[in-house]
Order: sequence, then structure tokens, then C-alpha cells
Amino acid sequence: MKIVTWNVNSIRMRLPIVSQWLTDNQPDVVLLQELKCMNEAFPRQEIEDLGYNVATHGQKTFNGVAILSKKPLEDVVCGLPTFSDDEQARYIEAVTGSIRVASVYVPNGQEVGSDKYAYKLDFMGKLRQHMEQLLEFEEICVVGGDYNIAPMDMDVHHPEAWRDKILCSNQERSAFRSLLNLGYQDAIRIFHQGIGPFSWWDYRSQGYANNEGLRIDHLLLSPMASDCVTDCNVDPLPRGLDKPSDHAPVWCQLKI
Repeated sequence: MKIVTWNVNSIRMRLPIVSQWLTDNQPDVVLLQELKCMNEAFPRQEIEDLGYNVATHGQKTFNGVAILSKKPLEDVVCGLPTFSDDEQARYIEAVTGSIRVASVYVPNGQEVGSDKYAYKLDFMGKLRQHMEQLLEFEEICVVGGDYNIAPMDMDVHHPEAWRDKILCSNQERSAFRSLLNLGYQDAIRIFHQGIGPFSWWDYRSQGYANNEGLRIDHLLLSPMASDCVTDCNVDPLPRGLDKPSDHAPVWCQLKI
């Protein structure tokens, strides 16, 4: 089973790229972030025509998450159960086949010390509470998404330039480690050590052309999911297309 997470940065704008990638790669489950549209504006018919069932948690202009699966989606949860007063569409969860999956879009935080940074840390704390509860099910579970955190210096092309800045601050990294300390594994780091692979490159520079990126999109695996993962990687090719998302899809393969 191939599971993908991808911040598409507007599903309607990137639909041709997303549709072609789904057709070429045939993933079983796709976790999307930053839809930038309400549920009724999501291109449901086009995605269903590719063979996917669809669950969305949309928001006008900003945020928005979705789950696509070739198998039926059941027990869909929109929004973090531990953060019921959050008005932003940043989390969706479902059971599909024999696994539980979730798509999460962690706030960017804007600037260290800002109100949005405090919201980001609060969101991460609420996410940790829920992910701890998910472990009680003792099932194959994958929580993928744009976490907007580069966990270590090896996840940043120029770590000194990013030192203590947003996406790389000590508090953000500590919040990310707290998820791993629950028992989840970062799928990429099971198979890749050293610098990269990156999943995001800034539009405002030649970052992609020079591979000067960050790894901020992650697939976190429960212990049972870790036991059956066979591969994981980033596909940077869509980032090099015309009018792409600034993120690339991250995928893992589970032997179920």
C-alpha cells in the first residue's frame, strides 16, 4: 500500500499536476494539505474519476485538508478532537481498509515569538494529545502532512542561516520530538540518513534549482505501521513543473 502526503498549495490551481501525478503513480491513499477552498469547491468529480474516494475538510482561501483513498473512507473525523474550538481546517482523519490515516496541516507560525507562533505550539500540543490517544487503538496508523517543522539540521540546506528562525526554532523542534517520543517513527529517517531529502523549496529564490530546501513534510508511523513499512522517499519532480506547489509529495510503502 502506497501512502502519500502532499501540500498542494491550492488544489484547483494544481489540479492538472496532481491529476497527472496520481495517474502516473497510482498511490492507494493520498493526504492533501492547503486545499484553499471550501468543501463544495473541491474538484471532487475529477478526483473520483481517477478512482478515489474523497473526504475533505475545507476552508475558504486558506488551509484545508483532504484524504483520498482507493478504498472506502469510514469514521471520518474533521478537526482535532482535542482542539474543538479551533476554527481553522487543519486536520482530517479516517479509516480506510485496515489502516487509520490522518492529514495534518500544522500552522506556519510566521515569526518566533508572535501570536501565530504561540498558536502553532498550542496546535502541536493538542496534536500530541490526540496522537497519544490514537496509539491506544494499537493499529496501523499514519499521520502525514505539512508539519512546518524541519526536525534537525540535516533537514535544512543552510542550517546556520535558519538557526532559531521559524520552522527551525528549538521549541518547534522539541514539539516535533514529543510526537516521536510517543512511539511514532519519522518514515523518511528509517531509510535515509544525512542531508535531506527536502520536501519544500521557496518560490522566491532559485531554491529548487539549487536544491536549497527544507524537509517539513512528514509521514509519522505508529509502531504497527513502522513494522510493515518497506520504503519511503520524496518525489521532487512535480516541484520542477510549470506553476507547481512549493512542496513535493512524500510517500511510503507499507506491506499489509
